Amino acid sequence: MKMLVGDIGGTKTVLAIAETESGVVRVTGDRRYASRDYPSLEDVVARFVDETGVVCETATFAVAGPVRGDRSEITNLPWDLDARHLEKLLELRAARLLNDVEAVAWGIAALGPEDFDVLHPGEPNAVGNACVVAAGTGLGEAGMHWDGARHRPFATEGGHTEFAPRDDRERALFRNLEERYGHVSWERVVSGMGIANIYRFLLEWHGAVSSGPLQEAMEAGDESAAIAAAAADGSCSICAETMQLFADLYGREAGNLALKHMAVGGVYLGGGIAPKNLDLLRRGPFLNAFFDKGRMETLMRQMPVKVILEQRVPLFGAARFMAAS
Repeated sequence: MKMLVGDIGGTKTVLAIAETESGVVRVTGDRRYASRDYPSLEDVVARFVDETGVVCETATFAVAGPVRGDRSEITNLPWDLDARHLEKLLELRAARLLNDVEAVAWGIAALGPEDFDVLHPGEPNAVGNACVVAAGTGLGEAGMHWDGARHRPFATEGGHTEFAPRDDRERALFRNLEERYGHVSWERVVSGMGIANIYRFLLEWHGAVSSGPLQEAMEAGDESAAIAAAAADGSCSICAETMQLFADLYGREAGNLALKHMAVGGVYLGGGIAPKNLDLLRRGPFLNAFFDKGRMETLMRQMPVKVILEQRVPLFGAARFMAAS
């Protein structure tokens, strides 16, 4: 079965053609577009069709936001999506929407061992519930219920639950963000925007100022990437502290999700930040924070923790989701 698949986020939209046969998924011709350059998903699809000449009868879109009744509002993008409207406008036989991190969960089964970096092996041949926590533009979370034969993915909006500070510095961070946003979710600290939020707070906390070259790099492109790069090359001590705190908070929230889902079958880190910061996750405080759950530490150490390296996994998942519908 050939279909149009898409990964729709606040920063980028990726469209591709997927084919499924006997449970095997093949994704080809993927193209990336800057989401905010287009007024709607329909305009991006029209551009894709013009460029490729490919026409499909069905489409599945993984979207960065809650999906109910095949409708969704993108959390960090002013697009309202309706699968029935997309069917009519794009002349499709069928269109489906699913949450983007739920799509990641669906796509994991289509990947091979080479598509993961193992941060912690956990128990050998682990079987049971699993979960996905994905820091990117925002923070997405999904569960994977083990029914005794296979995983059944489901979406959550856990990234929008309330951030819980643990010490004086984090309480000051919380107050800083509360003044700016009101509700302070985990997404405000564990995401691309979270890295920028932590950096700005630490500048104030230390009474420091951003260097000229770093400020220029942040203004010219991806703020979080510029901060991470300055931390990695040792040119900015505040950036290094930012990334250490980010890794600690990412580990804590990944551990929170793992406990809530009893994810003895595995914890998967999706999104774009983890693959670009593997050394930070291996050598930084991420795993210590993940394990640090008091009486549950032994249980936490039994859970495999893996970074998803294959960035097309939502496309694989969208195809598997449609094939199973």
